[in-house]
Amino acid sequence: MSITPVLQFGTSRFLQAHADLFLSEGPEAIGPVTVVQSSGDAGRRGRLAALCATEGFPVRVQGFEDGKAVDYETRVTSIRRALTTETDWPEICRVAVEEAVIILSNTSESGWVPQAADASTGFEQGMSYPAKLTQLLKARHAAGGRPLQVMPTELIARNGDRLRERVLQIAGGLDRGLTDWIAEEVRFVSSLVDRIVSAPREPAGAVAEPYALWAIEDWPNLVLPCRHPAVKVVSDLERTEKLKLFILNLGHTWMVSDWQARGGTEVFVREVMANPEVRSRLEALYAEEVLPGFAVRGIEEAPAYVQTTLDRFCNPFLDHRLSDIAQNHAEKIQRRVRAFLDWSGVKGPRLQAVAGTAGSHRA
Repeated sequence: MSITPVLQFGTSRFLQAHADLFLSEGPEAIGPVTVVQSSGDAGRRGRLAALCATEGFPVRVQGFEDGKAVDYETRVTSIRRALTTETDWPEICRVAVEEAVIILSNTSESGWVPQAADASTGFEQGMSYPAKLTQLLKARHAAGGRPLQVMPTELIARNGDRLRERVLQIAGGLDRGLTDWIAEEVRFVSSLVDRIVSAPREPAGAVAEPYALWAIEDWPNLVLPCRHPAVKVVSDLERTEKLKLFILNLGHTWMVSDWQARGGTEVFVREVMANPEVRSRLEALYAEEVLPGFAVRGIEEAPAYVQTTLDRFCNPFLDHRLSDIAQNHAEKIQRRVRAFLDWSGVKGPRLQAVAGTAGSHRA
């Protein structure tokens, strides 16, 4: 069995078509992966075996890139071992202590919610992900405490800082020496990930759009997982977060508001983009209300990001349902539209109209 410098929590199709693919394709990859299923879901055991198959698993990439159609399939071979916390905890601890250089995660947001089991001094399956991670750090500290890099990729703002705060809180109830070691020797790196992964392949694999991003905040002595065009080391992660939130996500939310207001019958984003009148209004929104806000903030890459976003919205292979985007719509208006207006100071009439509808969507 090979040494696996990356210990990954999460088996989602997103990770399969994102970090696992980059580690498979990219030169200078730090090494192969041990992947961990932390939910204990017995229905996913077949996926675990398929993830570490010698021949790898398929990822189909379909869509537009630089205005040109893209359609190809590749195989991901970066995963060497697949384990589950329900039955393999001693081996997971061994890998964390002896092999891991990076602990990577993309668990569900619910997996970060504190649980009663988090207060236990030893591992319990019912623990949250931060508590399970703390148990692994406890084992590594007891074995000599080599430095470690932790890289959450969950869609949580400042995810590294948030995870560090929670882990230190849990560790504080266990051992002061452990808390000090974590504070000094464990690097929690914030990052932002982006790729629409539209469908799974069975038993493992996925269908994804061409666009992909793994923006990693720069740190002294940062350990880069691999070199890859999608992997960007950035000095200002907030800048990248604003582009995604106030262009991609805001565009989705405007699209849903417009769809609801006109009683649209489209099912998918690509169908909305095929309507010339709606697309024209979306392009005008970006040009007249969104881009001026980014110009005020001095973010000059915003126009190129808008063009990339329009390509993504038009992806003919992507079944991105408007009804899915419409979930928690009032909250999304506040986080994407109202927050943009406050951040930019732009008084865009179209966006102000959308922001004014937030209250009517609350239950």
